[in-house]
Amino acid sequence: MPSLPPVFGLRVVVMGVAGSGKTTVGERLAAELGVEYVEADPHHTPGNVAKMSAGIPLTDADRGPWLDAVGRWLADHESAVATCSALKRRYRDVLRSFAADAWFLHCTGSPELISSRITRRSHHFMPAELLASQFEALEPPGPDERAFSADVSKPPATVVSDFLAAVRRDPGRGELP
Repeated sequence: MPSLPPVFGLRVVVMGVAGSGKTTVGERLAAELGVEYVEADPHHTPGNVAKMSAGIPLTDADRGPWLDAVGRWLADHESAVATCSALKRRYRDVLRSFAADAWFLHCTGSPELISSRITRRSHHFMPAELLASQFEALEPPGPDERAFSADVSKPPATVVSDFLAAVRRDPGRGELP
């Protein structure tokens, strides 16, 4: 797929529970927009990775430095796509404190679909046993948040095009190619 000239002034956080397709959607969206992409997982501290690998859910205190790192990365880019679970509103508020104009693309799906995806993937520190805790912690974006929810049972190309259509409809957004 040929990428378009870079789109400026659009920062997007692709969010959702583990296994919801954030990376696939985020990479595709960044390529379509011609902007830089970052996966938030490598920004976790070694202690966080060890806890999750052991099946221990992270606390809000554990997530603080990670969210700050992702937020700083967003702040350093006029236009970019990042993937970050951003499960709770207060986590999204942290990210917005660095990038107030950020959009959140919430990847949604049934627990059964997402569980099946997690069990099929390899080389990831997040075990399927933690998925239930993620669904319990999830606070979907509210109507006052700049967000779009997409059903990830649809192909990634459809998720991206549906999201971009929503951004184009935003009266404060301006023109996208």
